[in-house]
Amino acid sequence: MYIYNVTINVEEAIHDEWLKWMKQEHIPEMLDTGKFKKALMTRVMVTETMGGITYSVQYTAESKAELEKYYEEDADRMRGKSKVFEGKFVAFRTEMQVISEQ
Repeated sequence: MYIYNVTINVEEAIHDEWLKWMKQEHIPEMLDTGKFKKALMTRVMVTETMGGITYSVQYTAESKAELEKYYEEDADRMRGKSKVFEGKFVAFRTEMQVISEQ
């Protein structure tokens, strides 16, 4: 199993609108790609020197192949949908391979 983690710091001025969009539109659309079996959204409990509020969204894929299919077929389109918030957030993405789950 693989986790596609997106860590996002969002400006407080748009936070409520962005959070609603994430929960009601973006995360469901990510799951609708069929590449991920679940998503977990968490708030990162840290005070950023640059300000804003930080979240981590972890999308679980069954395999590296499914994650690669997401990159090839969906990533550009899905990332493009955040343009409405352009310049008001920063994001970085990491891949993690699940070694053990208990």
